[in-house]
Amino acid sequence: MKIQRTTQNRMSLPMTMAAFAVALGALLCMGSSPARAQDPTLLGTYGAWSAYAFKEGGNKICYMASTPEKAEGNYSKRDEVFALITHRPAEGTTNVFSYITGYPYKPGSDARVKIGGTAFTLFTQDETAWAPDAETDNRLAKAVRAGSKMVVTGTSKRGTLTTDTFSLKGSSSAHDRISKECGVNAR
Repeated sequence: MKIQRTTQNRMSLPMTMAAFAVALGALLCMGSSPARAQDPTLLGTYGAWSAYAFKEGGNKICYMASTPEKAEGNYSKRDEVFALITHRPAEGTTNVFSYITGYPYKPGSDARVKIGGTAFTLFTQDETAWAPDAETDNRLAKAVRAGSKMVVTGTSKRGTLTTDTFSLKGSSSAHDRISKECGVNAR
């Protein structure tokens, strides 16, 4: 059965899940033990993107998140889907792009992001995909800020191809807000 989802109420994002994903991503990348994170605070909603901040281990973390306007694929069940850009100034990281796809990726597969005429390749692990390095994170963040539409494709562990389409309306303002909140110059 082919399913196509559209997002009608962006304010219903389960941001605690997104905050968990941000924290999980840091743990996977750094191998550290988990620190209790507070619930995220909504800093503002800008078009299709929302900006949030929370503290984990006394350090401020700021992120912007969105859900797809359209999610397509021949699947019967899929969890929530999120695109995020995160700043962790205490760790010296900015513009970390992550993608929560709502299903486990096919092991060893890549996810692809296309914004305008620019394509990016993300590595995958379980239900999340990341840019391979800080340079790609920065190029992706710049493209998100400047673009109008983002398309993300990936393959589930069952071999199902998915295509998610995001509006980038408001992404520049959301990025400005998280950068200001975390005191970083991340353009």
